[in-house]
Amino acid sequence: MDNDRDQHLERYRTGTRAVLDALADITDAELDRPAPDGGWTAREVAHHLADSETNGFIRLRRLIAEDGPVIVAYDQDLYARRLHYDRPIASSLAVLQAVRVSSLELLESLTPAEWSRSGEHSDSGRYSVDDWLGVYSRHPHDHAAQIRRARGQVE
Repeated sequence: MDNDRDQHLERYRTGTRAVLDALADITDAELDRPAPDGGWTAREVAHHLADSETNGFIRLRRLIAEDGPVIVAYDQDLYARRLHYDRPIASSLAVLQAVRVSSLELLESLTPAEWSRSGEHSDSGRYSVDDWLGVYSRHPHDHAAQIRRARGQVE
């Protein structure tokens, strides 16, 4: 698992940069243009990433600090509807960056025993620290690609 883990850690490390690069020089019109598939706008994605990362921040810490925690899913569409995703994105991008730096420092400090810790996810069952890393290493990259598509940029 260490080789996969190393790859996931590297992907995790570059997630914020992928999002910031996708948003570089974006106009207000581009921020509010839906993705071609009808998905979220770049503005909504930026806020979603901050909310997802803060949920992930707590999930990771619970997996490490608590014995067998239940990791509860959240309704991302409800968050988007109720948390005013039409607001400016600067603070959400700052949250994304700060949370990922903090979690990366924690991940890089884990012992083998801590890497083996797990809990139960309310939607998907057994959920380990490695499972967490797999999800959160991909997530911002996937959304950076979505932002680029919404901006009409070829991948």
